[in-house]
Amino acid sequence: MQQLQHQWETLIQKYSNNTYANHKLWTEITQHYTAPKRHYHNLNHIADLLEQAEQYREAIEDYDLLCFSVWYHDIIYKATRKDNELLSAEFAVERLRTLGITKKRRDSCYSQILLTKNHQAAGTKKDVQLLLDFDLAILGRDWEDYTIYKDNVRKEYSVYPDFLYKKGRKKALLHFLEREHIYHTNHYQNNFEEKARENLRREINTL
Repeated sequence: MQQLQHQWETLIQKYSNNTYANHKLWTEITQHYTAPKRHYHNLNHIADLLEQAEQYREAIEDYDLLCFSVWYHDIIYKATRKDNELLSAEFAVERLRTLGITKKRRDSCYSQILLTKNHQAAGTKKDVQLLLDFDLAILGRDWEDYTIYKDNVRKEYSVYPDFLYKKGRKKALLHFLEREHIYHTNHYQNNFEEKARENLRREINTL
């Protein structure tokens, strides 16, 4: 938590010297991402994406903006809603407005977050493609890590009985398997695509 707060402060201090306002935004973020039903879409997820962003920093055109998109892309998350990405994007735009960030960059953040709904990025900039690959990186990791991920997602959807959850989950997994590529960038395709498809098929066989 302390390291994450330091990362947030390092980012936001470039745009605001109002210590009270900056801390208020941090408190707001932690309250959302540490809510009781946040088993996967929590601060651990944010930390994972930020770590990946740092690894690919030189390839990112607007690093600060991508980091803002990471921080806010799941700020609104309820398993029973279908507009989480839209609400998160709107939330982000309002916060970036208070920081004096230009409309062009706010619009870019809005678009980046919206695209995390379906993870389609045809014709988009490299920054968007990287953000979406960061968000789906968990799919291509070792089965042990993937199992923790899928079990935590199930906890977030605990409101649904198994027969409904399994049907919806299978549909979501097939959505990725039926695509030509799960990932958008060459590096993620070359290093994680095969493993991601193996994990998705393996989970489907358990449903």
